[in-house]
Amino acid sequence: MKNSKKLKFSKLIVSAVIALNILFTIGVFIVFCITGNEPNALVVAWFAWTTGELWMLADLKSREV
Repeated sequence: MKNSKKLKFSKLIVSAVIALNILFTIGVFIVFCITGNEPNALVVAWFAWTTGELWMLADLKSREV
């Protein structure tokens, strides 16, 4: 039962990160179309943060097994 909850939670986190990345990318496209400028620092920071979250989740899962 406990492993099932953890598995569902990690799948929820991964799904949320993917969905947020898609929404963020759409937002960046909209900003680019309106202003003609890409927010480079924001894009780098966003994808660094989401990648870090997924790496930490993977590390926790690998140490658990």
